[in-house]
Amino acid sequence: MSETGNRLRKLLESPNFDPQNYVKQLSQQSDGDRDLQEHRQKIQNLADETAQNLKKNVYKNYRQFIETAKEISYLESEMYQLSHILTEQKSIMESITQALLSTDKDETSKEMQAAFPKETEEVKQRTLTSLLEKVEGVKNIMDTPGRHLIYNGDLAEFDVDNMSPIQRVHAFLMNDCLLIATWLPNRRGTVKYKYNALYDLESFAVVNVKDNPPMKDMFKILMFPDSRIFQAENSKVKKEWLEILDETKKNKVSKDRHKKEEEVPTSPVRAEVSTNPFDMDDDEEPADAAESVNLSLEWIQELPEDLDVCIAQRDFEGAVDLLDKLNEYLRDQPVTPKVKELRGKVDERVRQLTEVLVFELSPDRSLRGGPKATRRAVSQLIRLGQSTKACELFLKNRAAAVQTAIRQLRIEGATLLYIHKLCNIFFTSLLETAKEFQMDFAGNTGCYSAFVVWSRSAMRMFVDAFSKQVFDSKESLSTAAECVKVAKEHCQQLTEIGLDLTFTLQSLLVKDIKAALQSYKDIIIEATKHRNSEEMWRRMNLMTPEALAKLKDEMRSCGINFEQYTGDDCWVNLSYTVVAFTKQMLSFLEEGLKLYFPELHMVLLESLREIILVAVQHVDYSLRCEQDPEKKAFIMQNASFLHDTVLPVVERRFEESVGKSAKQLQDLRKSTRSVRINPESTTSVV
Repeated sequence: MSETGNRLRKLLESPNFDPQNYVKQLSQQSDGDRDLQEHRQKIQNLADETAQNLKKNVYKNYRQFIETAKEISYLESEMYQLSHILTEQKSIMESITQALLSTDKDETSKEMQAAFPKETEEVKQRTLTSLLEKVEGVKNIMDTPGRHLIYNGDLAEFDVDNMSPIQRVHAFLMNDCLLIATWLPNRRGTVKYKYNALYDLESFAVVNVKDNPPMKDMFKILMFPDSRIFQAENSKVKKEWLEILDETKKNKVSKDRHKKEEEVPTSPVRAEVSTNPFDMDDDEEPADAAESVNLSLEWIQELPEDLDVCIAQRDFEGAVDLLDKLNEYLRDQPVTPKVKELRGKVDERVRQLTEVLVFELSPDRSLRGGPKATRRAVSQLIRLGQSTKACELFLKNRAAAVQTAIRQLRIEGATLLYIHKLCNIFFTSLLETAKEFQMDFAGNTGCYSAFVVWSRSAMRMFVDAFSKQVFDSKESLSTAAECVKVAKEHCQQLTEIGLDLTFTLQSLLVKDIKAALQSYKDIIIEATKHRNSEEMWRRMNLMTPEALAKLKDEMRSCGINFEQYTGDDCWVNLSYTVVAFTKQMLSFLEEGLKLYFPELHMVLLESLREIILVAVQHVDYSLRCEQDPEKKAFIMQNASFLHDTVLPVVERRFEESVGKSAKQLQDLRKSTRSVRINPESTTSVV
């Protein structure tokens, strides 16, 4: 650039440049229209040069743009992995917190006893009586001797299903029961509350509800088969409720146990025996039946608490072993009221255990460890008689794991490399899942149909990712054929466990493969028509012996004997158009056969027929229009090459690979015979 141009550039690039002042000064200094035209041309040249430099910089940094896009993709994958790590760390921290809370329970109970010194039973009963005077409908509460107040306070009740607030309540915790009373909208004197429910301490379990803002400071009371959720005023009050409820329940169990141990057996009093057979009610059970079930064993008395401990410590096998032991003990025993009561307590623990096992199999948990990581929870659910639920949760867990693995797969620049990784991840996961399913559900043959349905849905997920990368990105037919071949080979691995999903894979890919074949067919036809329009019917000169040897090798690999069509030096006794058409058409045939399966039989045949027909019609038209005898003989030589050499190779290669006759191609070759035998014919090939 000239010195004047450099000065102009610096002036325009200066931060204090003012266009209006610049134009005003320029108009004052110019002598006429010619000076303004020259200055305008300088500015235009500068603008063109700037645009050219900008375009060069874009081309220069194009690779950096691609690298940046790859880095962004890598970063996205790492963010997914970081999210899973944080989720796992959160669950670990929560388990540590729960362990610390359980360790501090003894110290907290001591502090509570120091903060709330024990009162005499008479004072506690008097306090309870004064409080119950404010509750409507509780006249008989104080009839039970020894009942006294432990703790009370206001709570808010929420709906279990949608977590919406229901009402305000006041809870009275006594040494043997829990009273729930609702607030009266219209107070009458000292009465503030209305009786709602009364629960025996042994009839419910207390569960801490994890804070999920704005829902926080909540705990749940489980009464088989119902449950209620209450919210405390703050976290401190919630902690007090949980600790006092737990301590009170333990005290009652301990007190009942000591009472049974201290009972002095009295001499049996012989009851008067009635001779009237109608004196016994139909629903009354014999006395000896109730006495035959011994529920005073220590392990039975401690069974509910032992189950709670096993669930809290995640000892699922120990909990199920205890349940099996109880079921074995009560198998042949009569059903008495005490047995029903014990069953009610145990069933509540079974429900809690089932909920914990279901959570262990939920997709929200960490998906690391593969299918074997689910074996523990699945086996215990099956032992609890929940095989259907275990099957459903296991398959959902594995579907989420497969989907996560596919999402985390980095998209490489080479499509074939990405497909290799995708197939390896998906089919390996599917194979491991199938083997684990066979191991876990060996005795539940009814679940196998669910696995087959799940396999089909998983295959649809795989094909979506496969098609998006191979077909939606408009890859070449050869690349698509290699990718489909890789997918078929991996799919064959599943046959070793008796699972054949080849038909499912083919049926899901048929639409995309059909579209790819038709698209590539159109490309070949357009390219052939373009070459035909420039056809001069001259011999082909390859210029070098190396190029001629390379062409011979290519034709030989396709099954064509090309020696008879080569001349002296580097000449070929065929037209460039015919040779290029032959190479392109045979390449299309090979790639189409790699993609072949029965549903594509007619699509591939029709595509080959349409491609060949374009070349045959061009030869027919040239024969009818050419007047030069020498050129006409050369055209006949090309027609003979197509009819006698190329078309038989196409038919033979198709029939050998497919195993069926290519009737459409045979009919087409018969129709082209007239062109070779009677070049003067004016009948066009259809």
